[in-house]
Amino acid sequence: MFKKIFTKQKKESLDKGLEKTKTSFFSKLSKAVAGKSKVDDEVLDNLEEVLITSDVGVDTTLKIIDRIEKRVAKDKYLGTAELNKILREEIAGLLAENESSNALKYSPETTKPYVVMVVGVNGVGKTTTIGKLAHKYKNEGKKVVLGAADTFRAAAIDQLQIWADRVGIPIVKQKMGSDPASVVFDTLQSAVANNADIVLIDTAGRLHNKINLMNELSKIKKVMQKIVPEAPHEILLVLDGSTGQNAFEQAKQFTKATEVNALAVTKLDGTAKGGVVIGISDQFQIPVKYIGVGEKIEDLQEFDKNEFVDSFFKQ
Repeated sequence: MFKKIFTKQKKESLDKGLEKTKTSFFSKLSKAVAGKSKVDDEVLDNLEEVLITSDVGVDTTLKIIDRIEKRVAKDKYLGTAELNKILREEIAGLLAENESSNALKYSPETTKPYVVMVVGVNGVGKTTTIGKLAHKYKNEGKKVVLGAADTFRAAAIDQLQIWADRVGIPIVKQKMGSDPASVVFDTLQSAVANNADIVLIDTAGRLHNKINLMNELSKIKKVMQKIVPEAPHEILLVLDGSTGQNAFEQAKQFTKATEVNALAVTKLDGTAKGGVVIGISDQFQIPVKYIGVGEKIEDLQEFDKNEFVDSFFKQ
């Protein structure tokens, strides 16, 4: 795991990245409680609508409302002024439950080479996420190798090469149309031979035929395991936070296609749909490991639930 030091600069970047989400959420929330001093059924109905329209998702919203209802039942005179605090506690609680019950089995500190297979549809920022992760790991003094197994698009191979050059790390690639499993085999052989710490594998992001996707991903895994028996240690699904409910649908498809055990939610800075992080984390019971809150190479942050909730509710 990366060192959990949340610098002032990171915090400012997170606050700024969640600005649109927060502004939208709190303007809806203030309308929901306008003229009310007590949390009653009407306030809870309005709150339900606020959460759903903030892309938290229906099931997660109902879970949060149910928890708040229980607190209201205990304390008959719960004021709307306390609603922020209660919401914050319940959302933090929900994120904490998902994190503790689904910790990753392997870590880059204990496993070498640590193999990450990155999946997601085209356009979500998959290749950029890989580049930023490579930069992050290299900065920690780790030897990183990239594998360009999205052989379906020449642009994907070219883009990954640009990142490899920018970060200053090796890339293993073949020509467009090559067998992705063959690229992965070469990548892992190279990683083992060169004593690499981290292997980041890009994969094709086609969802139009789920059976093909499932077959391709399971073939890649089988080939990996010929060289590194437990690989991939991490299957990281990259989702575009700005697509809101569409990100839920993609998560559903990919979790059916392969054993996703970590999530990266990108492009949160350009959207008011940041609530999707809460819903996706809860619904799929898969930890959100990274969030993208800006364009800069440092703007892919390791997800810290406490800092996220703090920024989300900061007034």
